[in-house]
Amino acid sequence: MFKNILKRNKNKLLYAFTDGVSVDISEVKDEVFSQKMMGEGIAIKPSINKIFSPCDGTIVTIMKESKHAIGIRTEDGVEILIHVGLDTVNLKGEGFNLYCEEEKYVKKGELLLEFDKELLKEKEIEDITMLIIPNLNGHEILNFHIGEIMKVKESPIIEYK
Repeated sequence: MFKNILKRNKNKLLYAFTDGVSVDISEVKDEVFSQKMMGEGIAIKPSINKIFSPCDGTIVTIMKESKHAIGIRTEDGVEILIHVGLDTVNLKGEGFNLYCEEEKYVKKGELLLEFDKELLKEKEIEDITMLIIPNLNGHEILNFHIGEIMKVKESPIIEYK
């Protein structure tokens, strides 16, 4: 019984979804994200062109035409959205490859998508990638790990309970 009480009070983690440097969401140069219109969140300036799942959960949404955003519901009901770049929806999927499907269960660190960093650079599109939490489902965010070097699967990026 004592073990269950400890388990219930243990903080939960979302991990880095790409390698790079974490950034406060308020610094993202798009009001939809910086003003938290879609929810709380954090961003990473990626050093690689791959996006991975930050948790175990189910893929609930994929922007299929543009391939730039993926929604995941964690096992405990938190809904997250990973959104690659600013104005990448206008590319209509060019430069993006998906490696996941809606309703599929994914594990932390599983590859979700790849994007062409050079193409984004050529088109002067920033590749900063956001993790937005539109629905905490009763959970509370405790900490954002901002200004840190992030490594996929290893670095906690958000702590919640």
